[in-house]
Amino acid sequence: METYATVKGQIVIPAALRRKYGIKNGTKIIVTDNGDSISLKPVTEQYLRNLQGSLKGKGTLKVLVDERRKDKERE
Repeated sequence: METYATVKGQIVIPAALRRKYGIKNGTKIIVTDNGDSISLKPVTEQYLRNLQGSLKGKGTLKVLVDERRKDKERE
């Protein structure tokens, strides 16, 4: 798939990919510089569920879930 950047650096994520990855209005996107490429990772409820247990004992997942809830309340 191909898309173009605007003058402001904004891009359009094709609808098929938005549906596939659960990207909706206001979804946070993690942008990672891989040296020779850029990757985009949507922070969705599914993404947060997949993190569950990976940071066991550190309380970090609870902080992420709480922040996401606060973001949804602001919408």
